[in-house]
Amino acid sequence: MKGGDVYKIDNPKNNYKNVTHAFFLSLAITIAEPSTILPLIIEHFSDSVVIVGLFVSLLRGGAIVIQLYAAFHAQAYKKVLSYLSKVFFFRWLSWLSIGLSIYFIGDSNKTLTLILIGTGFFFFSFSAGFGAIYFKELQAKIFSKKYRGKTMANRQVAGSIASIISGGVTGYVLSHYEAPLNYAYLFMVSSFIMGIGFLIFSTIEEPVKEQVQIKEKHFGLFIKNATKTLKSDKRLQQQILVIFLSFSYYLSLPFVILHANSSFTLSGWMLGGFIMVQMLGSIIGSSLLWRKISDYEKMLSLSFFFMIAAFILALFADSVAVYALIFFLFGIGLDGFNISGMNLVIEIAPEEKRPIYTALQTNLSSFGLFFPILGGLLLKTFHNYDIIYTITIALLVIGLIFSLRLKLLKPLTY
Repeated sequence: MKGGDVYKIDNPKNNYKNVTHAFFLSLAITIAEPSTILPLIIEHFSDSVVIVGLFVSLLRGGAIVIQLYAAFHAQAYKKVLSYLSKVFFFRWLSWLSIGLSIYFIGDSNKTLTLILIGTGFFFFSFSAGFGAIYFKELQAKIFSKKYRGKTMANRQVAGSIASIISGGVTGYVLSHYEAPLNYAYLFMVSSFIMGIGFLIFSTIEEPVKEQVQIKEKHFGLFIKNATKTLKSDKRLQQQILVIFLSFSYYLSLPFVILHANSSFTLSGWMLGGFIMVQMLGSIIGSSLLWRKISDYEKMLSLSFFFMIAAFILALFADSVAVYALIFFLFGIGLDGFNISGMNLVIEIAPEEKRPIYTALQTNLSSFGLFFPILGGLLLKTFHNYDIIYTITIALLVIGLIFSLRLKLLKPLTY
């Protein structure tokens, strides 16, 4: 933007860049999809289901430790894109390092390779703690509520199309190259694809934020004020609880593919096919369902329904076709959780406190990202997949019940 220009909200150019970023990012990270490929990668280097759960948590959970600190600084920023660009570079470097570790060390020292993979995942996720705050701040600034719902649905569709392509490529690589070199190739190539998406998003036009919060003198005071904010907003408290319970699917998600692998031999093409089916569910969910719903409480509740149905099927799954249907339902439900969770916190947050609200919800609810570790421990103890599926269903049902009560609690901004 030039000096005298008036910023145009809902700029189609920003929408295109937003959607293109999702396409390239999904094309890259689908090769470490927690429901399919990642558990099998970790299982190659370790036969412990607890380790599998730990690594799935590392991929997503590292962001927790930094969210509030990121919000402490972001609340005073009039612009955040330059900071987000630095996060992008660090995430790209972390992802590339995983592929290099597998390529140069691999099976020669499986323990060291696991440590380096875990380190890469942690820093990839850790840096996302900053990125999530900046990203949601940008989405709230550059798009109106109605348009934001559409562009996020478009992001999901674009990401799902890219993931289908990625599933095909992954199937080819896994079938034509031996492990662990095939995993190394996937990470190294996908890191450069990821970089393209990051570069495109970094060119988005960002307006100056007029209402900013005066940053506290130190982080401890910020935590004290954030705690007061949480205590004063009953709707935020309930929403955090519901989002936390929505993550209970992680208790079983990484182990569904391991259960399938114990029932019949999984080929590389079959794995790629499961990814494609899951992303087809994502496309159908986003294009035919989620983009038409602007009631995000309703979207959240429907997402619980789809995930509950998927795990009920998992209790009786014994064929490739049934597992394909399970992953299809995963695709619909996961997209609904992602879209509704982000938009709900944007809706209830006062503009000047948006980074704080985002950090509180993301930071506290994201403890659910450690459910895979609990799932691994339960599976190791009982050696029974039905037990963890049943517990997952019970937690999701509780989350569904609480989600239906969200509308009864009006945000403080109303």
